[in-house]
Amino acid sequence: MSYERLRPTFTIDADRIAQLKSLVPEAFADGAINWEVLRAALGDHIEDDSADAEHFGLFWPGKRAARRRASEPSRGTLIPVPGNGVNEDITRNVFIEADNLDTLKLLQKAYAGRVKLVYIDPPYNTGRDFVYRDDFYETEEEYLLRTGQLNEQGRFLTTNTKVDGRYHSTWLSMMYPRLLTARNLLREDGVLFVSIDDNEFHNLRALLDEVFGAENFVTAIVWQKYFSSKNTAKHFSTGHEYILVYARDAVTWSPILLPRTEEADARYTNIDNDPRGVWASGPLQARNYYSKGLYEVTSPSGRKFRPPTGTYWRVSEENFKRLDEDKRVWWGEDGNNVPRLKRFLTDVQQGIIPQTLWRHEDVGNTQEAKEELLANVAYENTENVLNTVKPTRLIEMILQLSTFAETDDIVFDFFAGSGTTAHAVMQKNTQDSGNRRFVCVQIGEELPKPETVLKTMADVSRQRIHSAGNKISQEVDSRLPLEQKSDVGFRYFRFATSSFRRWADYEGDDVNALQASFDQFETPLVDSWNPSNLLVEIMLQLGFPLDSRLEELPAFTINNMQRVTSDFHTHSLYACFDATIVDDTIAALALGAEDIFVCLDSALTDQSKARLSDVCNLRTI
Repeated sequence: MSYERLRPTFTIDADRIAQLKSLVPEAFADGAINWEVLRAALGDHIEDDSADAEHFGLFWPGKRAARRRASEPSRGTLIPVPGNGVNEDITRNVFIEADNLDTLKLLQKAYAGRVKLVYIDPPYNTGRDFVYRDDFYETEEEYLLRTGQLNEQGRFLTTNTKVDGRYHSTWLSMMYPRLLTARNLLREDGVLFVSIDDNEFHNLRALLDEVFGAENFVTAIVWQKYFSSKNTAKHFSTGHEYILVYARDAVTWSPILLPRTEEADARYTNIDNDPRGVWASGPLQARNYYSKGLYEVTSPSGRKFRPPTGTYWRVSEENFKRLDEDKRVWWGEDGNNVPRLKRFLTDVQQGIIPQTLWRHEDVGNTQEAKEELLANVAYENTENVLNTVKPTRLIEMILQLSTFAETDDIVFDFFAGSGTTAHAVMQKNTQDSGNRRFVCVQIGEELPKPETVLKTMADVSRQRIHSAGNKISQEVDSRLPLEQKSDVGFRYFRFATSSFRRWADYEGDDVNALQASFDQFETPLVDSWNPSNLLVEIMLQLGFPLDSRLEELPAFTINNMQRVTSDFHTHSLYACFDATIVDDTIAALALGAEDIFVCLDSALTDQSKARLSDVCNLRTI
């Protein structure tokens, strides 16, 4: 039980420092880090920081600023937009219209360590600027000035201008803080899949090595996005893209095996009526040298065999005899063939290890993706059809490999685009009765040709999710009882100004103006604060996700009391934002020691604060 004033000051660095403090408490004194003590605690693990020290890594102009951007707190919050979603009272899915870096920061406390899969399809670097407030986009002249290649008079200081580096730096500075903050959201058994093309594949791989650790690189998948060649290509017709896979912890994570196909199982037969079931045979000889693998065997027909020159039996003579006695050696139907090892279907791995080459016939292609988009989004202008949209079958394969149907896994996509990931999650859940839920983020990027209804990419996403969910309900869920119907709804949130006032430092000499600045902070909330928006902001601050269950408690007739619950917490969050909370309300609250009660600080008397802080965790505004 405790009492604390709420302030929206959480940052990713604050969380890291708290973790460091728990590991090395002796390195902290008076709220600051004692670097000498920390260096001593780390011992030989400290990198040599002398001027001549070198180490391998990815560096670009603007990297330090990009890292700082990740550690800065968001200047806003997320607020609900009732009526823009579907089945908003019961759904577990979330769609957010906002800048994704701000969103990633705002979700840190509520979703840290809880996301099973992050899939993103970021904007590929084609040399154009990016639609993000922290896009780090700069003119060629600004880039050359900052990197020391041009002086203030506009004269080149180097013979090699490296103009192309500006584009790589811009893109990397956009991606770096997003990947840093996204990694914190993954569970220990979580995984990241990132689509990318040739332009930044090499840089993204190096960047992810730094953010996730090279030891957590899993693989690079090649996806065949086209099935025919382009005769207009200058050198080669590029028919593929990549998907980089990084685990939060590669020791913990492994892909879920793909189900065995009928074709694979058809290779197993039982021509000798073995009571152990169907089997397939494999060679008993190999090319790897084996000192005990050079011996002669005799078939049931009396024919003798030795391994061919340069090969060896895979097992010793003693083990061969044991296998033969157990009828696990197949000599052919007439007992006269080269021996082969029988492998029973019941003994083999009940699943197929995924390969890194994904063919279009198995996971779809770009043309299929465009057709899916047009089937769910009514464009007025075909110029708005995305060229980089992904097919749902591609995302469904990723879901198959990295999420379980029955464990309420969270799938997070913060470059939602046209909403393919949300569509695929809903579709996959109908196939295996799954309980996966999505959190998708898309900035309100204006379409190339704004339309009557669809003006931004966020509009496209929302319409597609709505349309795809309706089709799933009509085509699949209409035949199912209520308890088995898939969740095809979503709650809609958007970025907005915080309900908390933002302090602005005063640097003038006017005492009255300074006093006015203090006076406005007698209440920490802005004048136009809204109770529903404030509740969501506080939920996120206190670690409650956006799909938490909100209910008004009708038993409280004098004060408006709300309760927030989540599967992530055994405790509840109670909130009342009335100007005054009466004693009868406080007496009627049945609060547990871990429960949190939030209200305006001015709504309680000192006696009430003491009483509540003794029985629960009191947080006031």
